[in-house]
Amino acid sequence: MAGVTYHLRDRGGELTAAWQRHFGGVSDVVPATGDIFGVAVNAVVSPANCFGFMNGGIDRVYSERFGWHIQDQLREIIRRDWDGELPIGLALVMETGSADVPFLVVAPTLRAPVSVAQTLNAYLSFRAVLRAVRKHNERRPGSISSVACPGMGTGTGEMPVGICARQMRAAWDEVEGGHPFEPTGVNDALVQHYRLLRDEE
Repeated sequence: MAGVTYHLRDRGGELTAAWQRHFGGVSDVVPATGDIFGVAVNAVVSPANCFGFMNGGIDRVYSERFGWHIQDQLREIIRRDWDGELPIGLALVMETGSADVPFLVVAPTLRAPVSVAQTLNAYLSFRAVLRAVRKHNERRPGSISSVACPGMGTGTGEMPVGICARQMRAAWDEVEGGHPFEPTGVNDALVQHYRLLRDEE
């Protein structure tokens, strides 16, 4: 199965530079400064809230692009399949109804509009994106070959861009790099936790 190309997109240069630093040498990840819709892709990522409200931040951009019915459809899926709340660390793929960008990958980075700067939410959410796209392509081979993804938790969540990029790379290494996190005890998880809250080693 051919790999999926991930276009990491941000309007500011600081996050793009952090992505370039952390994803250097990864051919299937393309960081760039620009609009999320500035590159041709099959899917875009919504770093949504757990409840599927899409009236703020980049989710509002998606609602205006695809139509406000996308929020209603997402909230119904979350209500039906997740009792109304999609937890951080899980993701779903839904159809947008748009021929240009047919899929939306929903991966919550926050539960409420508060800071997630001292969490692993970018890691958990991007890992969920990668897993969800992989599972989707197992069911529908080749239907998603390219994904545009914004910063995870760097807006309302106030996650520093370097830490976001580091956490996203850790998620990539686990899912796509063949290096799953396999702790031998809870202390290993603690060490990983604090390591991923730093920009550099």
